[in-house]
Amino acid sequence: MKIFYFTATGNSLYVAKRIGGELCSIPQMLKEGKREFADEAIGFVFPCYGFAPPRMVMNFIKGSKFKANYFFAIMTYGNKASGLGDMEKIGNQAGIQFNYTNKVLMVDNYLPIFKIEDQLKKENTKKTEEKLEQIVRDIKSRKKQLIRKGFVSNVLSKGVSKFINKLHRDNGDKQFIIRDNCNGCKVCEKVCPISNIKVDRKPEYLHKCEGCFACIHHCPQTAIHLKIERSNTRFMNRNVKLKEIIDANNQSKV
Repeated sequence: MKIFYFTATGNSLYVAKRIGGELCSIPQMLKEGKREFADEAIGFVFPCYGFAPPRMVMNFIKGSKFKANYFFAIMTYGNKASGLGDMEKIGNQAGIQFNYTNKVLMVDNYLPIFKIEDQLKKENTKKTEEKLEQIVRDIKSRKKQLIRKGFVSNVLSKGVSKFINKLHRDNGDKQFIIRDNCNGCKVCEKVCPISNIKVDRKPEYLHKCEGCFACIHHCPQTAIHLKIERSNTRFMNRNVKLKEIIDANNQSKV
């Protein structure tokens, strides 16, 4: 079983690790130029960004070929879940017929809206582990189940998604502020999944931002901020190490 994942703060990586199998980082697959894959089962684990899958995930699927007897998609989210329908549509374009889709409620780290400290207090109420256990059982038994929303919800999600995409994609990094306590450690450059950051003395953004906020959450000095953010607290899934995220997302030629 192969699982293709995209992660910024570790939530989706943790879910992929819990499911098991051969874990394949989407940024690394793109870096290595790998676009054809086959296995008995193939899955995708990704976060919900603005009521849709991350752009990199969708582009990877559309530009790749997959062969399997069983396909699944798991979306991590922190507030409202929407995007599995988009995943089905993208899959159809790539010749994928999903057998199973599901979602996992986790800590929401979207800084413009949520206070991380408040989200951490609510973490135990999200019943993440119970849901993960169910998903692992379902996939092992090759359960067939598709999570779908109604028409009104889909229309609302599309509207919100377009707004968020316009706000954060590409030029969204113009909303970032680098404070004087930046020491040029290059962690931000290494965790960026799309090679949008180059560090000489301080980070310079190349305006092809994915809007994942990995650079903000993982800065050891908390030197990177949004012009509008509700929290100075940062988040990384406690079951994932920074090195794992760097290994998954570092696309620089080394």
